[in-house]
Amino acid sequence: MGADVMTSPAAAALPIWRDPAAWAKTADIFAVLIALSLPWSTSLVGIFGAALLVAMVPLLDVRAFLPSLKRPICSLPIALFALAVFGTLWSDAPWGARLYAIGPTTKLLLLPLLFYHFERSARGMQVFIAFLVSCTLLMVMSWIVAFDPSLSLKPKVEISRGIFVKNYIDQSQEFGLCAVALAYPIITFLRTRRILLAALLIAIAMSFVVNMAFVVVSRTALVTIPIMLAVFALLHLNWRSVVIILCVTIVFAGMAWMTSPQLRATTGTFLRDYRLYKEQNIPTSIGLRLEFWQKSLRFFAEAPVIGHGTGSTRGLFEQAAVGNLGAAAEVIGNPHNQTLNVAVQWGVIGIVVLYAMWLLHLLLFRGDGLAAWIGLMVVVQNIFTSLFNSHIFDFHEGWMYVLGVGVAGGMVLKTSSREATPESENSIKS
Repeated sequence: MGADVMTSPAAAALPIWRDPAAWAKTADIFAVLIALSLPWSTSLVGIFGAALLVAMVPLLDVRAFLPSLKRPICSLPIALFALAVFGTLWSDAPWGARLYAIGPTTKLLLLPLLFYHFERSARGMQVFIAFLVSCTLLMVMSWIVAFDPSLSLKPKVEISRGIFVKNYIDQSQEFGLCAVALAYPIITFLRTRRILLAALLIAIAMSFVVNMAFVVVSRTALVTIPIMLAVFALLHLNWRSVVIILCVTIVFAGMAWMTSPQLRATTGTFLRDYRLYKEQNIPTSIGLRLEFWQKSLRFFAEAPVIGHGTGSTRGLFEQAAVGNLGAAAEVIGNPHNQTLNVAVQWGVIGIVVLYAMWLLHLLLFRGDGLAAWIGLMVVVQNIFTSLFNSHIFDFHEGWMYVLGVGVAGGMVLKTSSREATPESENSIKS
């Protein structure tokens, strides 16, 4: 294995710039820095992502890495990027728009490298701990800003309650993932009677939930968090525990509903926005999504096999907006649905590649263990939030997917290879 090479005495005698162990540690540090900066900054993520690529290059064993690209979990993200590149050939959009539309898919190229690296690294869990710590600090800042909005780093015209940086959708995505992902170690610690650690994680998880209930939460999170909890219950709890937790959840949800005006206001916008859109053609959030989805389905029907090409979405919406008013006149380059975003540009071919990638990444995490659980939750969250947004292509949620799936996937592959090695050795001896 690559880890043995990195820690060999011969490697230790090399100058630091030629030492694989030093480069491996450097790559791990940059992965941790990406996790730390992701809740706070897009610029730092880009910088540390580029640095991570540079640190990975000296570690690559081409004879081992190239065959790994044949694994579908690696080849499908590459295929989606390649489709974006080749899709420029039949697009009618200006070349600037075509090249710009390739950009959101480039981060998928990091997945094979992350699989390769963290299949050999022992520091994968440190990346997830760094992300949890960073999100916890952001949650503390969210409470502070909720009481003193002047401390927010957002421009005054964009300040919203409890948002220190970025926006409430990104923040809810982070807090929801952390809260649900902590369920696995909490149950593990309770079963092994490590009560203090379980209590600490319960306090952190509940802090995320309470923040979303009383400060700010996205409607997407309100839909997807129950689904993620249901997946956890089905995989890791017996029916008695499910019933108990369901009752507790109902009680907590009822208390939160009665005591949180913010939660009632957020859920109330579902029906209100729909009525304003239907009755007055006002471009509300839900109304615009319905408008975008209807038009995108029509665009897809016009070119169902290969789509209209990379970067074509905005031009199609501009043409459809001519002569319309209100919500029907809105123009956008993102239909706020991952499937439709892909379908409009690359047709059925793109949909097949996207869904195959999701499916195989789900199957990668079907085993036991914390890494498998984290990876599973990252994929499940991305799939269901992508019903309302294009979260593979969005910067923040796309990086959450790449980093979470890449690191957890490498850890799972490492565990699988270790389990397979004794079996192969026994079969040879027999």
